[in-house]
Amino acid sequence: MALHSKVSTFRSLATAVRIATRPGGPTMTERAQAVPRMVRAVRSGEYRGTSVGRLLMMLGAAGYLVSPVDLLPEGILGVFGLADDAMVGSWLAAQLVTETEEFLAWERSSGRGTGGSVPGEVVDDSRGDSSFPRA
Repeated sequence: MALHSKVSTFRSLATAVRIATRPGGPTMTERAQAVPRMVRAVRSGEYRGTSVGRLLMMLGAAGYLVSPVDLLPEGILGVFGLADDAMVGSWLAAQLVTETEEFLAWERSSGRGTGGSVPGEVVDDSRGDSSFPRA
């Protein structure tokens, strides 16, 4: 792999970490819970922010990281064989953060979310319902 693409992968990971850890953003649990919803929405054609091909690439990357085939580079190259794991893992993490970020924003903007509030988001409860006590 060329040096430029390695640097680009790690730069993408650094950006993803900044996005994932910003105050008020979705938690990792919220992101993990969004993945199955995103897959369903992409498969149904409802969400067009990513493709089935991209999701399959992410699934393939996850499969590679946990498969016994991945042990071959480590067996041959020793500790240097971990470089492929770092590259694939960095790419996968960056893609997961980016894709879930965009999907959760799409859910919020289209009103298709889970119904819960998102941390840092202002909730307007101006229904004027008199059954709720006022402070």
